[in-house]
Amino acid sequence: MAIENKVLPQATHEGPLKIGDITIQCAVLEDGTRVLTQRSVYKAMGRSAGTGGTKARDGAQGLPRILAAANLTPYIPYELRCAVTPFMFKTKRGTAAFAYRAELLPEICNVYLDARRATPKTLNPNQLKIANSCEMLIRGFATVGIIALVDEATGYQEARDKDELQRIFDAYLSPIFAPWAKRFPEEFYKQLFRLHGWQYSPLSVKRPQLLAKRTNEIIYDRLPPGIVEELRKKNPRDEKTKRRKYKHFQFLTDHTGVPHLDKMVAISTAFMQVAPNYRKFLGMYNRVVPKPGTTMFIPFPEKDDEVINV
Repeated sequence: MAIENKVLPQATHEGPLKIGDITIQCAVLEDGTRVLTQRSVYKAMGRSAGTGGTKARDGAQGLPRILAAANLTPYIPYELRCAVTPFMFKTKRGTAAFAYRAELLPEICNVYLDARRATPKTLNPNQLKIANSCEMLIRGFATVGIIALVDEATGYQEARDKDELQRIFDAYLSPIFAPWAKRFPEEFYKQLFRLHGWQYSPLSVKRPQLLAKRTNEIIYDRLPPGIVEELRKKNPRDEKTKRRKYKHFQFLTDHTGVPHLDKMVAISTAFMQVAPNYRKFLGMYNRVVPKPGTTMFIPFPEKDDEVINV
């Protein structure tokens, strides 16, 4: 399709969305709008892959062909009627195509399902076939939201706005530090000392230098991506003493950050209790609680006296 002189919104990500045997071409535009191509939507719903935007037919003015039949009119909500007009966008190949906003497809499907539910004779045989396709699509949407499906199909989840990361930070990190309260139980440190062969004394304030590194490796480095970096910014080391003024967990939120940390402490402690040494513990723990971005687990050597690279 030739591109008109007017400026069209540009697709930055494209890909096929597969639901069972149905494939719908989708894209994400420069402004983050998720769209489905009109041609593939028609095909997925069992209609000829015609394009051309809207068509007035049988008294249904300005609606796309897929909704233009008069017997569907009573089942089209006002909000959908106002929003369902397809629009043109520029594909990554440089061609123009008609599209619908992705979130409208479930609404279009519901029109057919509502009409089929009304009376058996509301829809003609061809429309009943479309309704069956709509039911399959709706079932696919029930497991994962349409926006998430489009993001996954196009690879857009890897290039989302930084606001997505900020929302994670807001959920995990508090803008101010909380009063100090013990978060790591004695059993956590007792088992960690045992696995390294260190002498443990609950009354002693002296701790091996490696202890902080191990705590980061077991707990903080396994929080969602970016969290530990933000914690280090909020709680920097003093230039002179090289120590942090607060405990990292004092900056975690009560509703998300702290419960997640408590859960990880409990899981790691349980694994330490059954492990004969730190190497064996880390091997088991990595399988259950991998660090963010970990795609493959490489077993540690069997010899316990080899150096652990962390």
